[in-house]
Amino acid sequence: MMTLANLKYNIFLKSIIFYFSLMTLMYIVNILGWDINIISPCFTQKQFQGMEKKEDISMDAHVNMIKVMKYLKSIYGSKVLSGQHISQDLLEVDAIYKVTGKKPALIGFDFMDSSPSRVKYGANGTDIKRAVRWWNEGGLVTFCWHWNAPAGLINKRPDKQWYRGFYTEATTFNFAKGIRNVESEEYRLMIRDMDAIAEELKKLQKAGVPILWRPLHEASGGWFWWGSRGPEPYKKLWRIMYERFTNYHGLDNLIWVWNGEHQDWYPGDDVVDIVGIDFYGLKHDYSPRQEEFKVAEAYSGAHKMVALTETGVIPDPELMLKTGAKWLWYLTWSEELVLADDKKSYSEEYTEAWMLKKAYLHETVITRDELPSFR
Repeated sequence: MMTLANLKYNIFLKSIIFYFSLMTLMYIVNILGWDINIISPCFTQKQFQGMEKKEDISMDAHVNMIKVMKYLKSIYGSKVLSGQHISQDLLEVDAIYKVTGKKPALIGFDFMDSSPSRVKYGANGTDIKRAVRWWNEGGLVTFCWHWNAPAGLINKRPDKQWYRGFYTEATTFNFAKGIRNVESEEYRLMIRDMDAIAEELKKLQKAGVPILWRPLHEASGGWFWWGSRGPEPYKKLWRIMYERFTNYHGLDNLIWVWNGEHQDWYPGDDVVDIVGIDFYGLKHDYSPRQEEFKVAEAYSGAHKMVALTETGVIPDPELMLKTGAKWLWYLTWSEELVLADDKKSYSEEYTEAWMLKKAYLHETVITRDELPSFR
């Protein structure tokens, strides 16, 4: 029987446990030099609940994510990270290094071949090991996901083959139906796919790798299926993914990068960390894209940092300074935008060698060797 004395003792004991738990947390915060204002919004009650479901979560990944985010905020407006998307085996990085003697600070990878509907046809994503290696060598990592539609692949020539299933024209998949009805087959398949990618992200989490995570990109253009049904279903899809990854799977190593490309498609400040925009201009046009920067900057009322998340041509760093286009990073796309026909040499078709050198050697442009240690 619970007596009043027993009750008082239990309350007293729980108070003591809570006090020492709080003191331990504050001691860790002090030792690591964290800013308590940065920590407080990162762990919501729901995130703790999500983390309790998983026993193999690496706290290193979350700590490293905080360090990276703090660093990005410290350089924003005065420095820009050099970035490069890769196709395979870091060929683009090798070609850039031969010209500049430098490697980009940020490398872009893709979970495209981890999409279940591509795996069904024999695709096999291979970017995890490369991403971990790049992080361990001192670089930053970003991932996008050309999400092959979960079902409804047309798989006909021309331009509608199964491997083009992320394009609207190559699938009949109606994700809006799944958004409206969580009991639908469409919803089940979307969750299946999200869970498959979450398992890949957990491998990076376990390795302590923070990810600049850029899913559901270029939605407002309508050329990808996740942008084919208008802004409202898209914004709900973004929030479903955010909830699934953050709370259900406990993925606390993700920095969420949104580039839906239009104000009406913005899902909200509470589920976005960085705003991005993709822009492919003319060959040898080294404009800093200041107008595009201003547009992207206005998407959020919370003054989110803005990045040039895809580009065909490197913007001139001097012009970025002069015009106030303070991109957090630029990321050049891969293959023919960087590589010559032999897949080994650098191609000047889009960005000439002199501009490549200027950008990678400029005092405001950060390369991999200039990054601090985040581990």
